[in-house]
Amino acid sequence: MDERIERLNQIAQQGNIDAFYSLIREDVSLLENMDKLPLVDTPLHKAASAGHTRFAMEMMRLKPSFARKLNPDGFSPMHLALQNDQTQMVLRLLEVDGDLACIQGREGVTSLHHAVETGDLYLVAKFLSVCPNSIKDVTIRSETALHIALKTDQSGAFELLVGWLRRSWFKNALLWEKRVVNWEDEEGNTALHVAASKNQPQAVKQLLNCSIDVNAKNLMGYTALDILQQQTVGDYKEIKDMLCRAGALNASSLPPVTTLAEYLRSTVLIQEKLPLSYLRERTKISSDMRNVLLVVAALLVTVTYQAALSPPGGVWQDDYNPDTNDHQFNTTAPGIIINEVSPSLHTMPGR
Repeated sequence: MDERIERLNQIAQQGNIDAFYSLIREDVSLLENMDKLPLVDTPLHKAASAGHTRFAMEMMRLKPSFARKLNPDGFSPMHLALQNDQTQMVLRLLEVDGDLACIQGREGVTSLHHAVETGDLYLVAKFLSVCPNSIKDVTIRSETALHIALKTDQSGAFELLVGWLRRSWFKNALLWEKRVVNWEDEEGNTALHVAASKNQPQAVKQLLNCSIDVNAKNLMGYTALDILQQQTVGDYKEIKDMLCRAGALNASSLPPVTTLAEYLRSTVLIQEKLPLSYLRERTKISSDMRNVLLVVAALLVTVTYQAALSPPGGVWQDDYNPDTNDHQFNTTAPGIIINEVSPSLHTMPGR
């Protein structure tokens, strides 16, 4: 078995499809047995590293799962293709499965992280377009692609990332813009902390145009303005002026914040008791009963609305016709209203 795997890897490094099938005839379960291993160098890993596109596509056709496997070094075929500058291989892999850009390899690094660190703007844009969710991925150091771009002085990649965030219009795009720009790394530093510490005024300017919290504190309790004032080398006046105009303060000037632990230890106030009682009672109601109550409430609203439109005695209209109007009134009978209202209510999440 080990001998055949070694031969298979050699064949993959050569990109020889005919030799591959000759070997498979000797052991038809070779790929299946390899697929059972959690961390393994597959033929796809070897082909991706060497840039043998046709061989790689044949492996993707036969064993798509190989594309998501990590080798013993913690890298997927996509990671290896990037590390070896096999751009054509990267693009072909993305054509087959765009989500491969989101695979986290060693230390949680994705393809987007790698492209940002190397400053390959073409691939950064490509990864964002085929796998938008990759903007949310963080490394084991809790670093986003924004953190990586700033820490590696890749200003072009940083500008591209921020521009993409600000132009995104997918569902919850605004929420994700706010979360990503305010994300804290393992030291509690947001992108603004990093930009201030590295004296990157253009990055600071761009972040201030986003939904950035200018007074966020890191784990040391410092705001971006605190970090800026701790710098002893370089001229930081431009950044300081921008931060102050945006309302940035030192941590010592910020109002005290009640922690969750302090809040839970505090006395329950009388104004909290009523909403707490309501919420506790609400949790006792089953989902079916809650739906029934919603339907009844909707019917009451509908009946009230109909009564307002058609009060006792009616409202005179110039085009009134007894036969026609009676017929129209019958089409708004309660039975019809129930059928129109209830389906949409039953599909409301969490109601």
